[in-house]
Amino acid sequence: MSGVELDEKARAKVSGDSDFPGLDAIDLADLEGIRLFLEGGSVIDWYRLHFDSEEKIRRFLSAQEIDLDDPADMQRVENVKAEAIDYLKRHFDFPIPAAIAEMDLVGLLKLASGKGHRQLCACAILKVMQIIQHLESRELLFMLPTSDEEVFHLVERKVYRVVGEALRRGAPILEFIGGRKNKDSLYTKLLSKPDVTAAQIYDKLRFRVVTEKREDILRVLNYLQNEVVPFNFTVPGQSTNSLLSLEAFCEAQPHLAALYEQLQNFEPDDEEGEVVENVFSARDYRVVHFVVDMPVRLPESILVHAPPQALALGRVIFVQTEFQILDSETARMNQRGAANHAAYKARQHEAVARRLKVGKLVRAPNSNSGSPSSGNSPKGGG
Repeated sequence: MSGVELDEKARAKVSGDSDFPGLDAIDLADLEGIRLFLEGGSVIDWYRLHFDSEEKIRRFLSAQEIDLDDPADMQRVENVKAEAIDYLKRHFDFPIPAAIAEMDLVGLLKLASGKGHRQLCACAILKVMQIIQHLESRELLFMLPTSDEEVFHLVERKVYRVVGEALRRGAPILEFIGGRKNKDSLYTKLLSKPDVTAAQIYDKLRFRVVTEKREDILRVLNYLQNEVVPFNFTVPGQSTNSLLSLEAFCEAQPHLAALYEQLQNFEPDDEEGEVVENVFSARDYRVVHFVVDMPVRLPESILVHAPPQALALGRVIFVQTEFQILDSETARMNQRGAANHAAYKARQHEAVARRLKVGKLVRAPNSNSGSPSSGNSPKGGG
């Protein structure tokens, strides 16, 4: 793991002059995204977007590595849209007016933020477009002669750039750490899980952010989603929030309370949205944790080695990336007793040793059974 801890001068800026966006900068679209990070679920289950300006839409698309001024990107978008519309017509006889089919991506996003039949139609097209983009970008990654090391470096460079800019603007961040799980940790994790495969390890690449105060968590989440982690690629079932209640937090802020009342009535599916429990976590470990498919734009130095058939799949891949966010006081509390990293690893190693000897994985003592929220994440510091 590598990280940044702010010196006294930087700390003074965090608590003093700052042009880092405050809670008052959060709008309804932002709050919907933040709720997705905190509660999990899938944006495919949404029935409305809430973009209120073209500037907001452009920022959203930029975070997804879509350049509206790049002809190649726009051709890629048109191809994906055409395939989405064909799919809807082939399998669902979905009526799509010509005026909607001819809209560009910005127009579809504006329409999906409205009301009525045309809005539902735009939402359906956008949902299928996201699935197609996701699948074809994964196919592109498989075609590339590149290693995890190269791909992870692209993600790290992107995240470090964004967080560096946040710190320059006086973000309330006291500590930022990024890193990759080493091979021994991956071996132990697989041995400690009853049904996990290598494809289900979501924290090979992870980032940890410690804010000055608990109320700063939403500010940082909002900045991340607008700059580097678009909410629509949150991995369902991999969010843990044992740290704050979004409803209670919003009720204490008049601006957010008014927005909270307007959130769409969405309940995650009980089965598909269920978070996998990490049995080695301490009961009193607290964290906001989520996993995203991070969109990463490939440089020409990698694309030049791609096979010809990859050219039609665009220039963006997705890399599963874990984020942990917590405040400084909670971080200190997490280092006490059973919640600290060493205790977590000891429980995990004890269970793996038993499994290797007698072939049975048992629930570890001091685990998270009965905790307010738990998940498949580096709890207890793991």
